[in-house]
Amino acid sequence: MEQTTEVLRYAAFTTTPDGGNPAGVVLDATRLDDTRMQAIAADVGYAETVFLTEVAVEGDSRRNRVRYFSPIAEVPFCGHATIALAVALSGRDGAGTFVFETPVGPVAIETAGQGSAVTASFTSVEPRVAEFPDGVLTTLLGLLGVGRDELHQAYPPMIAFAGNWHPILVFAERKAFDSFVFDPASMRTLMDAQNWAGTVTTLYEMGPGEFDSRNLFPVGTITEDPATGSAAAAFGAYLRLLSFVAPPARVVVHQGSHVGRPSVLTVDIPPTGGIIVSGEAVEIS
Repeated sequence: MEQTTEVLRYAAFTTTPDGGNPAGVVLDATRLDDTRMQAIAADVGYAETVFLTEVAVEGDSRRNRVRYFSPIAEVPFCGHATIALAVALSGRDGAGTFVFETPVGPVAIETAGQGSAVTASFTSVEPRVAEFPDGVLTTLLGLLGVGRDELHQAYPPMIAFAGNWHPILVFAERKAFDSFVFDPASMRTLMDAQNWAGTVTTLYEMGPGEFDSRNLFPVGTITEDPATGSAAAAFGAYLRLLSFVAPPARVVVHQGSHVGRPSVLTVDIPPTGGIIVSGEAVEIS
């Protein structure tokens, strides 16, 4: 008889279970193969489920190997599931520092607080930015039904990396940002062709240091992600590498209101190194 795997469910980047981005959390995946992990992620149905596949790496009880799966494929890195796992481990092992060995490299996570008020902060891998390949930006804008003139002139479209590659589009006007629509299947085809394992990240500047974000992530029944830690890190990288902030700097990203799960992600941008993304997580009963 196949042993049942316990899957915890947490909402990340929120203080209430009906906000934020839900993630599945498997604290013991040491005996699960790829097929089983993929099946569990598909059954859970959240944007990602995180699996702890090796405990106490090199004898360090707070260093663990993890993998992330969406309902359709393995994902190199997932910020909201990282936050969820860190909060779950804090509840079991106590707050402090954890290191997750991920497919994109080691990611350090600091946790603080206790009970239902635990905040986790992860530091991304070294970030970078790149130009869109020829023709790809035009294709992407066509799928959104928007023109280049509807983007903010001060923020050039780029692709940014801090664990996953994310196209970054900043809209000039709130109306266009709120109202664009897209066909999920066509967007997924483009994302797969470009190897964009994360989200297509669109933003609107609400005020100094404050942005609203919609992150397109068509997988299964999901079309938009309510909170995307890797996208927030990538956006922090974009702001630093294009000199739009003077580090150390902090920006706050609001996300999820368009899909009924409001979230808040705090992005700290140091002068060098990885981008730090912080938020709370709560268990979904």
